[in-house]
Amino acid sequence: PVMLYDAKLSQTMASMLLEEGIYVIGFFFPVVPKEKARIRVQLSASHKKQHLDKGINAFIKVGQKLNIV
Repeated sequence: PVMLYDAKLSQTMASMLLEEGIYVIGFFFPVVPKEKARIRVQLSASHKKQHLDKGINAFIKVGQKLNIV
């Protein structure tokens, strides 16, 4: 998981990543304990290097926009 600790931030980041073509799920209370919000990322053996690069670049781009990277 990508730990963000803030429910609103996890929702916002997941939404922004989807706009970049990256499907992730933001988890927050009551699914996880309060103040333990996170984003769940799943990789597959079928992902190629270009898929991983796209995901990493999207996390960097969105993370910078949200001032967490």
